[in-house]
Amino acid sequence: MADPVRVVFLGGLGEIGRNCACVEVSGRIMLLDCGLMFPDDDMPGIDLVLPDFSYLRDNSERIEGAIITHGHEDHCGGLSYLLRELSFPIYGSALSLGLARSRIEEAGLLDRTDLVVVRDGERRQIGPFDVEFIPVTHSVPHGFATAFHTPKGVILHSGDFKIDLTPVDGRATDLARIGALADGPGVRLLLADSTNAEEEGHTVSESKVGGVLANLFATNRDKRMVVACFASHIHRVQQIANAAIANGRTIATLGRSMARNVALARSMGLLDIADESLVDIEAIKDLDPRRVCVICTGSQGEPMSALSLMASGDNKWIRVGDGDLVVLSSHAIPGNETNVGKVIDGLMRLGADVVHSGIADVHVSGHAKRDELRILLSLARPHCFVPVHGEFRHLSHHAKLAVEMGVAPERILLAEDGDVVELGDDGIDFAGEVPAGYLYVDGIVGDVGHGVLRDRKVLAEEGVVVVVVAVDAKTGDILGAPEVISRGWVHTPDAEALLEEAGRAVLDALEGVSSSGPADVEAIRRRARGALGRFVSQRTRRRPMIVPVVTEV
Repeated sequence: MADPVRVVFLGGLGEIGRNCACVEVSGRIMLLDCGLMFPDDDMPGIDLVLPDFSYLRDNSERIEGAIITHGHEDHCGGLSYLLRELSFPIYGSALSLGLARSRIEEAGLLDRTDLVVVRDGERRQIGPFDVEFIPVTHSVPHGFATAFHTPKGVILHSGDFKIDLTPVDGRATDLARIGALADGPGVRLLLADSTNAEEEGHTVSESKVGGVLANLFATNRDKRMVVACFASHIHRVQQIANAAIANGRTIATLGRSMARNVALARSMGLLDIADESLVDIEAIKDLDPRRVCVICTGSQGEPMSALSLMASGDNKWIRVGDGDLVVLSSHAIPGNETNVGKVIDGLMRLGADVVHSGIADVHVSGHAKRDELRILLSLARPHCFVPVHGEFRHLSHHAKLAVEMGVAPERILLAEDGDVVELGDDGIDFAGEVPAGYLYVDGIVGDVGHGVLRDRKVLAEEGVVVVVVAVDAKTGDILGAPEVISRGWVHTPDAEALLEEAGRAVLDALEGVSSSGPADVEAIRRRARGALGRFVSQRTRRRPMIVPVVTEV
């Protein structure tokens, strides 16, 4: 009897981002995506968030490789961090690997992996894994659903997908192959994208955005056009370029990732922009603004992005104002709404007109809505189902939809990060948990930790108060009045009397602490902290960080 097949979820179940799972067959591990997540407002100073790699480190000798379903950062952005500790080959489409390669190369880690290109419809044996790569449409080209043909049946992972019947590049989701899997061996377990599981209807085709963009360009011939979108959204870039060129405009890219991805996609034949229609950004100063289109990054209001620098008037290449139309061809990712709003305000203060998805249909989602999820469930006819990729409410709605589509409730699991799911002869069940917390990255430092974040929140919300106490190293006597220094607690120039009173309160608490012998620094520090904390709480009802500093003289 074959061993059970396991799926271990390390991220992406309960949040948008950090997508990472392990499929385990015959004791070997295939990593399915390794993404990152951008920080929330309650993560001060954090640059990005990764999955907890403890399970992968502890089982490094069992890792056969990694599969990238598509080239978005929330699915492949964590590889450049994991490869610092482990080494394994990575499989994906040529574009997905090209997008991932840039981060891995920047980290100097290309020698720790082999990038193996797989093609639409290919079925490949990788160790004990018999994997099939099925084309799906998404907001980045050449994404895959992956079918694992295992001893316990087919596990189908949808990847991020939508059912776009008129895709820009003609590469549609291969529904026929999914149906053939169901008619043949059957789909034992379906893992499916839940991002839009709350949204009724059918996601609009990407090609519809092209018509909206064409109309904007045609009706604003007297303005310079600046269009911001995701650098990975090659189909959107193509449609922006088509509209610009059709209206006699020259295109310039702005933002390092945009320039890099446009060059990559053109070299692969995935983006059709003629050389004569493309100029370097520094050349636009010599061109008629009404004949220019700038395609840039920053649609999410990232602080140092090209668009944010424009909004603050600090972009070295372009200064927007009257006569400019800025289009945000995107929708704010949850958590980014405030930053996007600030960018729009800044652009409009400078005199630019701004069009965004709240005004015109300049963006469509790359994720399937409920009608498309129904189609997938009806085609795949899975024996067991686990919703993936989404916040818990998305997973819950998707699970209810699966019941509606005929999947037995006892064969549906609502899993979360850290859960281990086991597929056996009799069905599916939970089989334990593994570490799956957040790994915080600040600069080049990983694993900042909850303690550091907690301290940062206190500093941001309440400030810090430092008390400096000088003590005679030999006798333990306190030398003079303690000095109290504040940052973020009270405005120091207006609170000298309060700080002096705090110093006296600490001094009173330290009376009798001397021992006519060597100073007990730790006892002095504890008593000073306690006295100052009580004083601050009683006088201001605040709880800043209290830092006692004891100096032996």
